[in-house]
Amino acid sequence: MKIAAIQSDIAWEDPEANFTRLRPWVAAAAAAGAKLVVLPEMFACGFSMATERIREDPGGPSTRFLEHQARQHDLWICGSVPEVPLGETRPYNTLVLASPHGQVVRYRKIHPFSFAREHEHYGAGSDHITVDVEGLRCSLFVCYDLRFADEFWGRAEQTDAYIVVANWPERRRVHWTTLLQARAIENQAYVVGVNRVGHGNGLDYSGDSRIVDPWGEVLAAAAGGETMLIADVRPEVVRDAREKFPVLKDRRKT
Repeated sequence: MKIAAIQSDIAWEDPEANFTRLRPWVAAAAAAGAKLVVLPEMFACGFSMATERIREDPGGPSTRFLEHQARQHDLWICGSVPEVPLGETRPYNTLVLASPHGQVVRYRKIHPFSFAREHEHYGAGSDHITVDVEGLRCSLFVCYDLRFADEFWGRAEQTDAYIVVANWPERRRVHWTTLLQARAIENQAYVVGVNRVGHGNGLDYSGDSRIVDPWGEVLAAAAGGETMLIADVRPEVVRDAREKFPVLKDRRKT
């Protein structure tokens, strides 16, 4: 299957402007044959801590946008949303994955970014999520999660591709690109890392989105502008890598 990574700028706390920006990109991804489209973290508002302004209920504008794009273009699409679960008062940084058939899957970011005081405004998730997308087993992660290798290790045997959406600042771009490649190599799985570009709330973002294969080879990469990456991702490549070089069999269970 083809995966499209849309590396976009994000209008600060302006969902409608971002929906307008993204619609042509999603249409282009569909026209190129993509069956899974990945948008950046907080694609509709930026990495804002002003949760009183940007928070959304389940089924809010950002989720409806994803659901509509999935149905309209007959594909899966994901991006993270500041979503407040029913019965709770605090939002979670939630990676929402919508299918063309109406299914919606949610992963709540397990590691809020305390350096930016995210933990003071967002709850921390507890459950890992792996989804079968057209025969490709995709495990979902958000930005800061990338620094915690053990979370990825724990999902490796059930995973063909790790999806990582981010608002990762330019000043730490070497960390981002290095860790994406490391997670692919050590888990012998694809890694799709999608980061924003532009400027938001005093920070610059360089993108540097990547699609990395199970051998650590970069299949597609972007620098600092708005663009779309597309790569063919195949579960049999994961199986072949693990059979030829069986690293996972030697990993200690903890």
